[in-house]
Amino acid sequence: ILKGGAVTVPETLLFISTLDGNLHAVSKSTGDIKWTLKDDPILQVPVYVAEPAFLPDPNDGSLYILGGKNKEGLMKLPFTIPELVQSSPCRSSDGVLYTGKKQDTWFIVDPKSGEKQTTLSTEAWDGLCPSSPLLYIGRTQYVITMYDTKSRELRWNATFSEYSAPLCEESYQYKMAHLASSGDGLVVTLDKESGEVLWAQNYGSPVVGIYLWHQDSLRRLPHLNLAMETLRYLTFQSQDIHVLKWSYQSVKDFAATKTQPALYVGKHAASFYAMTSLVHGSVALVPQGITLARIDGPTTDDVTMRESGECEITPSTNVKYPQGSITSLHNQWLLIGHHELPPVVHTTMLRAFPENLRKTTETIIPRAPPSRTMFDDVGAEGCWVTEGSVLLGMGSGSPAWDRTARKSQTQVPCSLCLLCHPRYPPYRTNAWRLEDCFLLSLADAEPGLVVVGKVSFNPKDVLGHGAGGTFVFRGQFEGRSVAVKRLLPECVHLLDREVQLLRESDEHPHVVRYFCTERDRQFHYIAIELCSATLQEYVESPSFDRRGLDPVSVLRQTMSGLAHLHSLSIVHRDLKPCNILISVPNRHGQIRAVISDFGLCKKLQGGRQSFSLRSGIPGTEGWIAPEVLQEAPKENPTSAVDIFSAGCVFYYVVSGGQHPFGDSLRRQANILAGSYQLSCLQEEAHDKLIARELIVAMISSEPQRRPSAPVVLVHPFFWSQEKQLQFFQDVSDRVEKEPAEGPIVSALESGARAVVRTNWRMHISLPLQMDLRKFRTYKGGSVRDLLRAMRNKKHHYHELPADVRVALGCVPEGFVQYFTSRFPRLLLHTHGAMRVCAHERIFRPYYCHGLRGDGA
Repeated sequence: ILKGGAVTVPETLLFISTLDGNLHAVSKSTGDIKWTLKDDPILQVPVYVAEPAFLPDPNDGSLYILGGKNKEGLMKLPFTIPELVQSSPCRSSDGVLYTGKKQDTWFIVDPKSGEKQTTLSTEAWDGLCPSSPLLYIGRTQYVITMYDTKSRELRWNATFSEYSAPLCEESYQYKMAHLASSGDGLVVTLDKESGEVLWAQNYGSPVVGIYLWHQDSLRRLPHLNLAMETLRYLTFQSQDIHVLKWSYQSVKDFAATKTQPALYVGKHAASFYAMTSLVHGSVALVPQGITLARIDGPTTDDVTMRESGECEITPSTNVKYPQGSITSLHNQWLLIGHHELPPVVHTTMLRAFPENLRKTTETIIPRAPPSRTMFDDVGAEGCWVTEGSVLLGMGSGSPAWDRTARKSQTQVPCSLCLLCHPRYPPYRTNAWRLEDCFLLSLADAEPGLVVVGKVSFNPKDVLGHGAGGTFVFRGQFEGRSVAVKRLLPECVHLLDREVQLLRESDEHPHVVRYFCTERDRQFHYIAIELCSATLQEYVESPSFDRRGLDPVSVLRQTMSGLAHLHSLSIVHRDLKPCNILISVPNRHGQIRAVISDFGLCKKLQGGRQSFSLRSGIPGTEGWIAPEVLQEAPKENPTSAVDIFSAGCVFYYVVSGGQHPFGDSLRRQANILAGSYQLSCLQEEAHDKLIARELIVAMISSEPQRRPSAPVVLVHPFFWSQEKQLQFFQDVSDRVEKEPAEGPIVSALESGARAVVRTNWRMHISLPLQMDLRKFRTYKGGSVRDLLRAMRNKKHHYHELPADVRVALGCVPEGFVQYFTSRFPRLLLHTHGAMRVCAHERIFRPYYCHGLRGDGA
């Protein structure tokens, strides 16, 4: 790096380590980046927030825990990740086993360009390219894994990295002070003597370490973490930061008198983290131990939802917590922001495993047979495991094997292994949990069938998988092809509920059929109807054979199944394309749509119309009705949540794969805001207007405005052209003798100008115009007269001149198409106007009298 014609030596640089894994070499005088050494993120932790949640401090590897066994709130563990690794294998007094791994790496770097000349570790040695001078930068990676002996679950794991750099000696007279924001990458550097703000730079990711080069190695410099608002308050009161002068002592005095230490909980990329931070009075703190009620959520306007069950809060002095927040609940919010410093957890560390735990791995992992191995190699085709062993889903830190041993190994399809599954890229970085791991029994690893009671299946024939370690296999039940759903024992409460609801509802042709339940020592199994595909494949796969099942029929069948569930007071609560299945062809080659996955279904007892959210938010993000996520709902959700999800499914089908609320990243936020786009239904066409009217009603942000499932089923969206023609005829017969000033005709003629396009006679073909003039006078601006003309020509179709019949087309398809293509609003308008007659016998097939959403 050239500066003033001379090579910049390392002593003129600062080295700033950020959470994203970058080590920036920056100018001491300006903070400008000279070069960047890129590596893995400082923290690699699971991206989910489960209880208890662990939050590491990227500065030193300290650990904080949210929601322990007694729901204490946020607390600090009395040891750091490096300390745990140094002590491992060890066990804490609360029954958690810790295993650790430490790996050191040297980066040998050219100071001119920042390019790595070589990397040196126990597993890697690259050829050394001579260059002088060279920077030797050491980095240590710590991997920690926790296993809970009480719950018998893998609790958590994390990878933490830090640079090898002792604290700079006090004898070294360092003349600058560094202030860093705990919430972003801002660093403000002061001159200790003059108090002048030397420079401010934002490095795009929270700063976790600042170093200088001294005596041929890195030395860590102290830096002060402050809240974003506090740092800006201290340094940016003036437009020109160089005008404002602070002495380092005055900053410390301010910190001592007007600020208080806090713990900042943040999220950067895929990592949650926590670090101590100074705040001043204008930054709101979350009281220690508070648990936000999931039903309501905070009521401040500054709170927004994020994925994984946490909410993000812009610091404010006016945070109002919902009623019941102090009461600990199983589902907790993780607040992004500043918390009071937590107390330390009372737990001690045992340096070694008790002897009774060392005797057999059966005690440590009860569901695993005694022989177990870890992954050797992950490839596009599968994972190599020793024959007869257990597949245990582990991260990339698993020990490698000698590749020559493959002759005694079996390649298992990656569909069986969540390590390789594309939905779970964090597994490459050791981010995993037990319920997402796949434990393969000895029987599974062998070719052949697993037989449990009346059910059998091949464990390699995987149809799909779901949350909580659930897998679905192709199998047999008493000679019948079925789908076998396998659940972990801890999900037995979900299984019992699902089976109960399946038994109650599965007699309907559009609800998946249930056959039996079986269980063995490891798992529980449900045998259900085997289907050939999901609705997602039906819509998105060009090669899918629809066998004559058109999209409107798919939606009618889906809604028929949903209406059946609602008639039994069952709310599905997770309706989405992958939970609507397409059956295998019957003996006539026909297929049908069925509703499946009753894991989140809710039975409303005792005539109740709504359900509470005490057990958490049901559903899948992007398909959840807004009232389920509202911070302060006026009332509990009802079966209308299914109608909302169904409305999204309707648009997904008619649009060929689009969602009314946009792409997956913004979808749930758009749902909460009521912001939808039905771009494929904008055209002023008969079919599109009808579909749009129905979908808009179904996805209304107000649950009471959504039609019920029976009302949806009688909507004109599902009418055949024969039924449409019969409706037009019945309406014309009904209004023939009605007075023009009466309520029925008035309703029919209200807004007629838009329906008949000013004068309907101007928009029909010339032969039909000429024929109409032969018999009677029709008013071109009247909807009633247009319907009368349609009725008369249909009655006398065979007496019409040949050219008129050709123009009108055949009855009913061509005939209806002739008029609805010219007057696309006619059917919707007429159907709405005639709702006043919905109670009359002749109109009952067109309406659903007496039910929510029919307007009666």
